[in-house]
Amino acid sequence: MLLESELLPYTTSEIPEGPWLVFAPHPDDETFGMGGSLLKARNQQLDTHVVFVTDGALGGNGDKEALIQRRIDEATSATTLLGVKTIHFFGEPDRGLRVCDRIIDKIEKLLEEIKPRSVFFPTPMEYHPDHRVTAELVWKSVQNSKWFTGGAFAYEISTLAPINLLIDTSEVAAEKYDVVKIYASQLTQTKYLALVQAIDTARTFSLSMDRIAAEGFFNYADKNLSLEEQLTRSIPPYFEGV
Repeated sequence: MLLESELLPYTTSEIPEGPWLVFAPHPDDETFGMGGSLLKARNQQLDTHVVFVTDGALGGNGDKEALIQRRIDEATSATTLLGVKTIHFFGEPDRGLRVCDRIIDKIEKLLEEIKPRSVFFPTPMEYHPDHRVTAELVWKSVQNSKWFTGGAFAYEISTLAPINLLIDTSEVAAEKYDVVKIYASQLTQTKYLALVQAIDTARTFSLSMDRIAAEGFFNYADKNLSLEEQLTRSIPPYFEGV
């Protein structure tokens, strides 16, 4: 029977090396998924950069252009508080994101321009198709890059997934949740704040009782494997030795 420590980290790690380049499928995912880690990076004076891949036009009712602009404004305010150095809006259609050479080339050029040491994208086990496509786009760009030798990390947004890196965000949790509230257009759509807090709390399961929040990541270390292959090979059989 496998021990719990074989399935999830029981110790926390330092934040990955900077500069960071974070890919958010929609304006809010960067904060909901890894806002605590971004705040820790800010406090340690690491340069961070965020790419918003889609326009988020389907994240509400009413006039789509007005909603897109509102989400841009929310993202600008949120990332300012997170200490993000630059933000980039790709403007791809919400729920219309596809893996294609055009976007991969765009990401590769950004990788070359920013020269990050750590790249972040959603876990491929996310529910939303844009989240999963973003992961695939970024991973293919990382695989194609001739110079990028840094770390590639998947983060959780709306679901718990396999992780091999755990960041303690207890000290910045309250500040993260204040930033989450900036995305007011989305908090009327579903219980996002409660979901974010629940996932952060769930990730403290293996930590001491005084820890109130943590964020989980999966470090993709082998560029020769697909996202799915690497994830599968990293997970020990649950029923081994039963």
